[in-house]
Amino acid sequence: MGNEAPGTRAEITFGTDGWRAPLSTFTSERVRMVGQAVASYLDDEPGAVAIGYDAREHSRGFAEDLAAVLTANGRDVVLSNRDCPTPALAWTVASGEFAGGLVITASHNPPSYNGVKFVPGNGAPAVPDVTDELEQRLEPPQETDGPPGERDERDLLTPYVEHVSAFLGEEFGVDVNLDGLTVAYDAMHGSGRGVTDEVLSRAGASVSGRRCERTPDFGGTAPEPTPENATAVVEDVTSGGADIGFVNDGDADRVGIVTPERGFLDPNIVLALVYDFLLEHGDGDVVRTVPTSSLVDRIAAADDRSVYETAVGFKWVAKAMGEYDALAGGEESGGYGVTAHLRNKDGVLVALIAATAHVERPLDERIDHLFETHGEIHQGRRSVDCPDEQKDAVLDALEGNLPSELAGASVESVSSVDGVKLVLADGTWVLVRPSGTEPKLRIYAEATAESRVSELLDAGYSVVEPLVGDQ
Repeated sequence: MGNEAPGTRAEITFGTDGWRAPLSTFTSERVRMVGQAVASYLDDEPGAVAIGYDAREHSRGFAEDLAAVLTANGRDVVLSNRDCPTPALAWTVASGEFAGGLVITASHNPPSYNGVKFVPGNGAPAVPDVTDELEQRLEPPQETDGPPGERDERDLLTPYVEHVSAFLGEEFGVDVNLDGLTVAYDAMHGSGRGVTDEVLSRAGASVSGRRCERTPDFGGTAPEPTPENATAVVEDVTSGGADIGFVNDGDADRVGIVTPERGFLDPNIVLALVYDFLLEHGDGDVVRTVPTSSLVDRIAAADDRSVYETAVGFKWVAKAMGEYDALAGGEESGGYGVTAHLRNKDGVLVALIAATAHVERPLDERIDHLFETHGEIHQGRRSVDCPDEQKDAVLDALEGNLPSELAGASVESVSSVDGVKLVLADGTWVLVRPSGTEPKLRIYAEATAESRVSELLDAGYSVVEPLVGDQ
C-alpha cells in the first residue's frame, strides 16, 4: 500500500496502548503515516482532531508532524500549547466536539522511546477493532483536493484542571477541602508537573514538588511510578515530612501513592481504596483486570454490587466501564478511572480522590479497616520458560485438563478471560497467562497470607511446567 520504503509500514504495530518504539524506529516518516491513517479512518466523522504530547525531547515535533498531515487532509486540528497529561487530552476529546485525538507519548518507557496513541471521540482507549483498521490504512501522507484544515494552538490544561477540581463536588457531593494537608509530589519530569500539583494546591493542600521541571530525558530513568523510583517521596512521607505522597508516570495517566505507615502502596490496594471511597458517596459496580486483587470483589459484594473481570489492558477495562455503566475501573499496574469523569485512566484525578479520602480518614486507617473487614491480601508471581510458539498450546492443554484441586483446596470456578484463572474454595486464586514481552508464562497467586501464596505458586508451577515439555 503506497510507496513507502520496504518495511516502513511493517514497523508500526499498535499494542496494548498505542504504538511505542525506540527512536531509531519511531521516525517522523512513520509518525506521518499514522497521521494519514487517522485522517483516512475519520474521513466521514465530523469535528476537529485534538493533539497532545508528553515532555520528551522530540514529542512536540512529532505532534507537529501529525498536525501537518491532518490539516493537509482537510481536517481541523487543535494542538496543545504545551506538553500535557494523556488524560487531559482524552478528556478534551470526550467533552468537546472532536472526531478523535492523538497523543505523542511513550508513557513510562525509557527516554530512548516514543509512541503515539489514538483516542476515539468518546475519550476511551482505542480497542483492537480500531487499531487494526488504522494499521490497514497506513500509507504515506496525501493531500486533499479541497481546502486544508485549520490549526488552532490552545491551552488544554486550564479547562481540564478546572473540571477535575470541581468533579468530586459536582458528581458526588464531596466537600473537597485539603487545607492543612502536606503533600510530597513527584512529577518525574513528566507532564503531570503543573497539573497534579496545581489541582491539589487549588484544593488547599501545601504541595512540595520533586522533579517538577521539564527534563526531556527524565534524568536518564524511565518515568515509571514504582517503589524503586519513588524513594525520595517515600522518605518524605514515612519520616513525617509530608502527610501523603504521589508519583505520576511520564504522561500522568498512572499514579503511585505513598502513606506514612506503608510507604509505596500496592496498586491493588489503591483500587480498593478508590472504589471504597466512591461507594461512600455514590453507588455502582466496578471493573478490574484478571490479575487485580479480589479485595475489590469483597468490597463490592458487601455493598451488593457486581464486579466485571477483563483481560489485561486498560482498553478492556474502559470498554467494560461503558458497557456496564460501572462506577470505576482499575488494573494491576496502577491505572484507575472513574466512569462519570472519563473512561480512561487518570493519575491526576485519582491523586485528588486519594488526598480527599485521606483528609476524611487517613489512608492507613482505611486499609486497616478493609483488611479487618475483608481479609488481607498477598500476591506473588513466578515464571515458567515457554517458547512463544508454544504458549497457546500450553494454555489449551491446561484448560483441557484442569485439576479439581490445587494446593489442598478444590477448584470452585475457572475463568478464561485472559489465560486460565483457577478460583479455589478457600477464596484464593491462581492465574496462568502468557507474558507479552518474553518467552515465558506467568503464574500469579493471591491469598490472605504470604505462606499460602508460596504454596499456590509451587502448585501452579508443578501443573504448568510439565505441559511445556509435552508440546
